[in-house]
Amino acid sequence: MVPEHSLSKFESTSSKMSTITGKTNLVGLLGQPVNHSLSPIMHNAAYEEMGLDWCYVAMPCESQDLEKVTKALRFLDFKGLNITIPHKQEVLKACNKLTEISNEIQAVNTLIPEENNQWIGANTDVQGFLTPLKDHNLKNKNVVVIGCGGSARAVVMGLSSLNVKKVTIIGRNDSSLNIFVKSTRNLLSRRGISIESINNKELNVSPYIQEADLIINTTPIGMNDSKTNQENVPLGREIWDCLSNKTILYDLIYTPRPTNWLQIGQQKNCFTIDGLDMLVEQGAFSIRLWSGFHDVPVQTMKSSAEKHLMV
Repeated sequence: MVPEHSLSKFESTSSKMSTITGKTNLVGLLGQPVNHSLSPIMHNAAYEEMGLDWCYVAMPCESQDLEKVTKALRFLDFKGLNITIPHKQEVLKACNKLTEISNEIQAVNTLIPEENNQWIGANTDVQGFLTPLKDHNLKNKNVVVIGCGGSARAVVMGLSSLNVKKVTIIGRNDSSLNIFVKSTRNLLSRRGISIESINNKELNVSPYIQEADLIINTTPIGMNDSKTNQENVPLGREIWDCLSNKTILYDLIYTPRPTNWLQIGQQKNCFTIDGLDMLVEQGAFSIRLWSGFHDVPVQTMKSSAEKHLMV
């Protein structure tokens, strides 16, 4: 495992970390698509400030190539990998070991190198998801989660620590919904939280939307869409006519900023959260796991990402 130590002060470097040399260590992101990702921007800004001669690259990867690519990158001595949509569950097959959290939710977003060219699977999405909610009291509240993929698993894991009353999972595929609920019910029930799944193709979800105190979109619906494409929102635009202004909307998407869905929430005076803080925080936790350094310049990561979004 990585050594446990911390840096109390970063040493300044005379050379720019953006200059790649023969000694530069590589880390990166695997997913499909990845061309929208802010991870290279914020990670490389952090490495420069920390004095790490590392370079973070985003690499598109199809599902059928995932196992071969992760194995090859380990042999190439990559110092770490982030995993994004749609590979957070499929990548479990590439892991020699799993951390307790990633094993419990059966989803991985971070690969840590270990001996014999193997990977350890970890999940930093849980900590990243919780950070923007730290000032909100969600005890005994009703939560709706849209989607049932790898990101949704991390979200439910995070919700289990907030003492919410009920979690409703909304999706379109009965098989995926059933598998999701079966694998997460014990986690929630141990904390006295009930869970229910709803197929929005078959049932009217309006009552659940009306009663929700927090709604989280974990799907890629709305990602990178033009702001003029108002129809491409989770569950369709009409369903949100019943939205209450007391409801918090949390979209894991951060491009565009705000998404069309969050714009609807803002028009109804809802408190809205986008995925940028989660992205930054989970990235910072990944850096800690890869490098062993606890002091990661989170604000630098966020400001570099925000500047890029404004370009």
